[in-house]
Amino acid sequence: MSKQTYRVCFCFHRRFRLAVTEAPEEIKDLFSQYSENGIMTTDRLRNFLIEVQKQEKVTESDAQTIIDQLRHIHRKGLNLEAFLKYLFSDSNLPLHSRTVHHDMNAPLSHYFIYTGHNSYLTGNQLSSDCSDVPIKQALERGVRVIELDLWPNTTKDNVNVLHGRTLTTPVELLKCLKCIKEHAFTASDYPVVITLEDHLTPDLQAKVAQMATQTFQDILFTPGSESLKEFPSPESLKRRIIISTKPPKEYLEAKEVKEKENDPQKGKESGDEAAWGKEFTHQKSMSGLDDKHDLDEEDHNEEEDLDNGDTKLQQHEAPEYKRLITIHAGKPKGGLQECFKVDPDKVRRLSLSEQQLEKAVATYGKEIVSFTQRNILRVYPKGTRIDSSNYNPLIGWTHGAQMVAFNMQGHGRSLWLMQGMFRANGGCGYVKKPDFLLKTGPHNEVFDPKVKLPVKKTLKVTVYMGEGWYYDFRHTHFDAYSPPDFYARVGIAGVSADSIMKKTKTLEDNWVPTWNEEFEFPLTVPELALLRIEVHEYDMSEKDDFGGQTCIPVSELRSGIRAVPLHNERGEKYPSVKLLMRFEYF
Repeated sequence: MSKQTYRVCFCFHRRFRLAVTEAPEEIKDLFSQYSENGIMTTDRLRNFLIEVQKQEKVTESDAQTIIDQLRHIHRKGLNLEAFLKYLFSDSNLPLHSRTVHHDMNAPLSHYFIYTGHNSYLTGNQLSSDCSDVPIKQALERGVRVIELDLWPNTTKDNVNVLHGRTLTTPVELLKCLKCIKEHAFTASDYPVVITLEDHLTPDLQAKVAQMATQTFQDILFTPGSESLKEFPSPESLKRRIIISTKPPKEYLEAKEVKEKENDPQKGKESGDEAAWGKEFTHQKSMSGLDDKHDLDEEDHNEEEDLDNGDTKLQQHEAPEYKRLITIHAGKPKGGLQECFKVDPDKVRRLSLSEQQLEKAVATYGKEIVSFTQRNILRVYPKGTRIDSSNYNPLIGWTHGAQMVAFNMQGHGRSLWLMQGMFRANGGCGYVKKPDFLLKTGPHNEVFDPKVKLPVKKTLKVTVYMGEGWYYDFRHTHFDAYSPPDFYARVGIAGVSADSIMKKTKTLEDNWVPTWNEEFEFPLTVPELALLRIEVHEYDMSEKDDFGGQTCIPVSELRSGIRAVPLHNERGEKYPSVKLLMRFEYF
């Protein structure tokens, strides 16, 4: 046996012994309480699952299955080693369910929908390649809304997808459509929405209609009438493709780039922020928020108007293209106050930039909540995010915005929240909005995100220990000469009153850190709360190294002691890295 092989084998056995011998005292005490003579039998394991793990419906057969899976460690039941192995196993994950369990029969406007922005870009917003590959990757992760920007090719006889007026290299529309058809339902059977930002002449719009019809055939949903009184449900649209765009006549006039504030020098980050994204802050009062005129002016320059009866322009529409549109989009004339007016006879989609939304919620917060009960609100990143970074999605979600559109090709804390939200409901890409965002009181009162509510429940989180870095990282990744110095950050992303981050102590020179620290999080709106978990390795001379992250919807979080898998910066799960944590509510 070589010295290197011996060293690796020695470290493996030493590491596992440490994981057992350094099991937290609370875990040892629980094992003692539910075992006899060092063995946890089927009956005793079932009692543990019911009383500690709060799995009231667990059967003796379920407990026996767990013991059978670990019988190679001890034949008669679970010893401490087997018990710890079970606690760290994939049979003991923190999510309540890996299957769809929300009511999927409500209108589309009743759901948060996993939404991409400029879904065809491989990198930054100015010079990266356009491709069908990021579309495929997004669909495989469960993204349900794909955005395509349509432009004429150089000879004006075909349609390309690219970020207009930039150096991005185009990809043919037909290639993107074929990719969507092939991968639309890989991760989820629920509908895929294609949002089109088209800059086409009527003849090319007709060509798009032909391409979509021929590519998607019977899976393409077309509405029976020009405008819908209510959106159909995700259940009724299973394995269907639907189109959302603005009425065709709005693209006949040339238009400059959407964002006025397109200065690439703004918004630069450094250090940890460049690596993982900024920490989240909720919007403060912004200058001019009470000045409706300022809001309306910015609003008017950002998006085209709705179809307001301009019959001269309507004569040039491509009727076969317009017939494909299920979710009509655009802004009415008159500014934001008009935007949020609800038409009882017609539903539509409204798009706002993240900056417009931040300004709008200060003045029209309750109107936005009311609007999103029947209509769809899409939020998209501001133009200065040329690096394809993202923003705080909670501002949109707390106001009922269904399509909070993100650049999926990047990474960072904002995207971790997005990925966390859509781990809910079996990862199907549709998450039912909380009832309070959908209800209207007897006097038309709706949820007001500005009002601080009383604490509804408190989440107690115990961070016991972590393991797996030794397997998933090079042994010199964190430090060339010594084991890593890990610390964990745990907190909540949600409404402003609930959002906070806390930190454990740093444990030096340990591949299997055992923190044994407790944190309490009072929650006023637990329905919108996301549990954030990060692990970093302390570095005295440089920025701290990244050791993993995850984000879990509190509404889906199981009580008890759970194995929490960590993910890399891009949201991909590590093969081995997990934390052992306990979640309790009171």
